[in-house]
Amino acid sequence: MAYIKELRQRVGHMPLIMTSASGALLNDQRQILLQERADTGNWGFPGGYMEYGESFHQTMVREFKEDAGLKVQPLKLLGILDQDLYQYPNGDSVQPVNAFYLVQLADQHHYATKSSETTSLRYFDADQPPHFFNQQHEEMWAIIIKYLNNLK
Repeated sequence: MAYIKELRQRVGHMPLIMTSASGALLNDQRQILLQERADTGNWGFPGGYMEYGESFHQTMVREFKEDAGLKVQPLKLLGILDQDLYQYPNGDSVQPVNAFYLVQLADQHHYATKSSETTSLRYFDADQPPHFFNQQHEEMWAIIIKYLNNLK
């Protein structure tokens, strides 16, 4: 987060193109893990912005651990999302370019989450989506639902 904080100190709320990575973790009932965000109270996939020098894969693993307290490994790249614009409650504007992965647990250990980012975690049924953080997370939901429907 130091990179983004430094960047924002220089450019303020100016619109930025930001790279990010997120993951979809399924449980045995094919429910989808989401995080309740501390900043908006809405739901989204664990993930976040890339730090300088990271790959999408590394970003997703780091952010998933920070947001969900779980160490995961990517199984499959489900999509690259790049058409959404978003303004955060603090006024920062972004066009997030997101690599969205299907992930699996790498171990069973639970790590502490960042309370400044995650209020709670919950698995959701595919037919009962919550109120999402932004349009991009709604699009990721549609991608994972399509993936699950293709498994049938």
